[in-house]
Amino acid sequence: MSKRSHRSVPAPGAGAGAERPTVTVCRGCCCGTPKIPGLDHAAQLRDLRKALGGSATVRVTDCLDACERADVVVIQPSATGRRAGGRPVWLGLVNDRDATVDIAAWVANGGPGVTDPPAVLDLYAFSPSRRVRAEFDEQGR
Repeated sequence: MSKRSHRSVPAPGAGAGAERPTVTVCRGCCCGTPKIPGLDHAAQLRDLRKALGGSATVRVTDCLDACERADVVVIQPSATGRRAGGRPVWLGLVNDRDATVDIAAWVANGGPGVTDPPAVLDLYAFSPSRRVRAEFDEQGR
């Protein structure tokens, strides 16, 4: 099992808490490291935060233990989205700028449970193991 630590960094304008979606960006083990060449990981995170502004909380975490899908991003619904049936959406291999733009646009429009994601994000979507999902949910990420 991987050793995980959690760093929470709210997006600028934080304060709405659970009424905003949360975007968790994996930056441990394989994600966000030179093991995935050709991507400026720091710029990707910076672009995502900038594009989301105050519409979501952006958190960075160490390894999510889904290394077969490096550069993992998890979008968790807001409280409103969860009440409407939204569940966390796991995206892997998010290693191109267009994907980051599509994620930011979807989340800014409400995210899971509020609005449907752009169809192109289906290419990145995956279901992690039950163990990984349970650990993620248990830790309140």
